[in-house]
Amino acid sequence: MANFVLNAEAREESVQGKGSSRRLRLAAKLPAIIYGGAAEPVSITLELRQLVKQLENNDFFSSIITIDVSGKKEEVVIKALQRHPAKNTPMHADFMRITRGEIMSAVVPVSLINQDVSKGVKAGGIATLNLNEVQVETLPRNLPTSIEVDIADLEIGQVIHLSDLKLPKGVTIPALAQGEDHDQAVVSIVVIQEEVVKDAETDSAEAEKGE
Repeated sequence: MANFVLNAEAREESVQGKGSSRRLRLAAKLPAIIYGGAAEPVSITLELRQLVKQLENNDFFSSIITIDVSGKKEEVVIKALQRHPAKNTPMHADFMRITRGEIMSAVVPVSLINQDVSKGVKAGGIATLNLNEVQVETLPRNLPTSIEVDIADLEIGQVIHLSDLKLPKGVTIPALAQGEDHDQAVVSIVVIQEEVVKDAETDSAEAEKGE
C-alpha cells in the first residue's frame, strides 16, 4: 500500500465560508474537512499543489492517508472531492477518520488482469466492466488499493459476479449479505460483431425499400 502524507493547517471558524474559501484557492490552497470517529470535525487548509501531486496516483482514493495538522497526525480516507466544473481542479475535500483495529467501510476500484489472454477476448469477445468499484468492509491494515479480477478463463457469454471475486484476507462485501438480488455482475465477455452485422443488414434492407 502506498504511503500518502499531506500537510495541513487548522482553519478557525471565523475564517470559514464562501469568501474565505475563494481567498484560499486564489492563494493556491484548498479548504477541506476531517470528520468521523470520536473527535469533532476539523476544518483544515491543504496546499493545492501537494494534493494535486498525490491525486496523480489512483491508489490515493483507496488508501489510508496521513494528514499532519500542525503537528497532530490524523489517519483518514478520502470520502469526497469537489472539482471545478470547467478546470477540473480540486475545490474542496472531505476526509473521514479511521481507527486502527475497527472495521471500516471503503470504496475500492476494480482492476481487470489477463485481459489480453482471456479466452473470450481471443474468441472475438469484448470484456465489459459493469462495476468500476466495489464497497468493502475490512480492518484498516487489510484495505486493498484495488480488487483484481482475473478474466483469463472467462469465455464469451460468461459473467463474474460479486460473489465470484477472490477477496484479500479479511475483506468482505456487505452487499452480498443483503441477498442474491445484490450479487451484481462485475465483468462479462460479450460479442458486438453480430449486432453490428444485423444493424448493417437492416440499414441495407431499408435502403433497398426506399429505392
